[in-house]
Amino acid sequence: MPNWLIEFLSVLAVSRKTQWAIILGFGFLIGINLLGEHMVSNFELQSQAKGLQEVIAHKFAKKYDKAAFMVFGLFLVTAYKCYRRDKRRFF
Repeated sequence: MPNWLIEFLSVLAVSRKTQWAIILGFGFLIGINLLGEHMVSNFELQSQAKGLQEVIAHKFAKKYDKAAFMVFGLFLVTAYKCYRRDKRRFF
């Protein structure tokens, strides 16, 4: 195994903040997507606007996806910062 991979895995195994940032990132990604899917499935318009219902629901679903991936990206940035800090401390 390459040295950089061993170093990465050893720091990741010890760094609790990095582990939690990654776990919470995936949790929020899945949670926001499930919440968005639930909210969009219950979206219903009345009378003449009923034809626009599918288009608006699709736009809302895209917004939930963007929000989920933005939060996931922010958690990954936080995990990287914690990893860098712990790497300097251990090596």
